[in-house]
Amino acid sequence: MRPAGEPGALERTAREIAAEWGLELGRLFALSRWSYVAPVGADAVLKVRSADDDESDQEADALAFWDGEAAVRLLRHDREQRALLIERANPGIDLSQLPDEEATARATEIGRRLWRPASRPFRWLGDHVPRWADNADQDGLGVPELIPLARRLYGSMEVGRQRLVHGDFHHHNLLSSGRGPLAIDPKPMLGEPEYDIASFLWNPLNSAMTVERTERRLQAFAAAGLDDGRMRAWAVIRGAYLAGQDEAQVLRGLV
Repeated sequence: MRPAGEPGALERTAREIAAEWGLELGRLFALSRWSYVAPVGADAVLKVRSADDDESDQEADALAFWDGEAAVRLLRHDREQRALLIERANPGIDLSQLPDEEATARATEIGRRLWRPASRPFRWLGDHVPRWADNADQDGLGVPELIPLARRLYGSMEVGRQRLVHGDFHHHNLLSSGRGPLAIDPKPMLGEPEYDIASFLWNPLNSAMTVERTERRLQAFAAAGLDDGRMRAWAVIRGAYLAGQDEAQVLRGLV
């Protein structure tokens, strides 16, 4: 059985899994978008991923690989049902609630622990980025006017494939816990750490991306050992198909 992308189908699958595993399913988390995510008791979360969300196909593999190091622990997994039982980060306050300088410092701490050398079974992001850009171009999504620049930048890069990246590294996926700050909701692939910084630059939600804030964040990540030029290139590349028009002016000025 493979859950469909509709919320109702995902909820039905979640309830079936909860019954099978002897879990009491709580209320759906507010930011659940592509998956059905709800608490089960005080210390765990049940997540059922949409079949449309192929970017997170190896989420369970990544959580098992990190084994609780800077990420929530994988407790149980049903690959066919696309269901994961994971550790709940308590109190679970995300980085958007912190002052920007402190949030960025915590993000660099988490990132340095996540970006570890890895190989199979993880996929390489270089096999997917061009398709995502093409799809955005065809559908008029993201920032279409950045697509030509993004393609030139991507064509000039030799894309890394030695480290596991989170893939959706931003404030709302980096939470406080009794074990320290932890990452949730990875879309893991093999790549390079600089790839992950793009989504952090235009988050959190309901905040405006500014030149000053972006440059300050880039400086902090560079001080932690990341390559400034590659962070800027990846921000433009990923922004071309992920960001909105409100971020376009800042992104254009990064390279």
